[in-house]
Amino acid sequence: MKLSQFKFELPEELIAQEPLKTRHDSRLLVVHRKERRIEHRKFHDILDIFNEGDVFVVNNTKVFTARMYGQKEKTGAQIEVFLLRELNHELRLWDVLVDPARKIRVGNKLYFGDDDLVAEVVDNTTSRGRTIRFLFDGDDEAFDKVIKKLGETPIPKYITRAVKEEDELWYQSLFAKHVGAVAAPAAQLHLTRELLMRLDIKGINFAEVTLHLGLGAFREVEVEDLTKHKMDSEYYKISQETCDTVNQAVINKSRVVAVGGSVMRAMETSVSSNKTLNPSEGWTDKFLFPPQVFNIANAFITNLHQPESPLYMMACAYTDHEFMAEIYQEAIKEKYRFLCYGDAMLIL
Repeated sequence: MKLSQFKFELPEELIAQEPLKTRHDSRLLVVHRKERRIEHRKFHDILDIFNEGDVFVVNNTKVFTARMYGQKEKTGAQIEVFLLRELNHELRLWDVLVDPARKIRVGNKLYFGDDDLVAEVVDNTTSRGRTIRFLFDGDDEAFDKVIKKLGETPIPKYITRAVKEEDELWYQSLFAKHVGAVAAPAAQLHLTRELLMRLDIKGINFAEVTLHLGLGAFREVEVEDLTKHKMDSEYYKISQETCDTVNQAVINKSRVVAVGGSVMRAMETSVSSNKTLNPSEGWTDKFLFPPQVFNIANAFITNLHQPESPLYMMACAYTDHEFMAEIYQEAIKEKYRFLCYGDAMLIL
């Protein structure tokens, strides 16, 4: 398929700038694929939709304070440094994005805070990408504290307001355990403690995977031929315990719900030839777009996404491209709230 087939106009006023006070009160657009019909519900209505023995697969990655601001040596120009991933722990080498990139060259030094931290640019990777080495003598705990102190919650740029203290909580899933993500698994942000407790009482099971979200799912697709687009690689891990829970649900013909695109990508990376989930660990650059066949999840919870984005393409692949285009027009007409702090969609 072609990139231009995934265009639509998203009114700026529908991009949610903050979450609702009670997250599970978000609207839920329920899509019935076979009947090609939709329902307008609330997110907490998933209690009425799923049954005992169904499995929600969630991502236990944890977002860290990935956006930092430093000054370039000599000129003092302010530079935004967005930490993507650690490349070498011992050397404190990191893959980052810098802005404005034109001012940053190999050999430049960057100073953060009151010289609490210094970094040296050691390589160019992409037009905005750099490899930097932090010059820090303390131990890992001290380094993590400095990054937390100097960095801020990396809310997306489509949220046009300044970062708030509340974003540290808002932009984190209740399942967050393993630090490494620069973007939140947004579909999970609707799951509140109260709702989780009620799902547990009903007999819904939860299984966890880890996929450290980078910017891959949010980076612009720049090629018309989608087969030529390459996703950024992201680390993932799926345990034997998770596989046992998911595969038993498949045997029992229960629902297996992928809560978010990162979960779907992890599972589709690790599916066996007989369509069971395998335990595995590594890096995935899986790009799910039409006409992708999905092997494990028979339900998918996702948010409402930007045009021409890999996440929108994934939703189209899981349903039907033309039908999903109609659904999105209905969501816009009904003024659903879009993107990470917005409303949700459930595809059955």
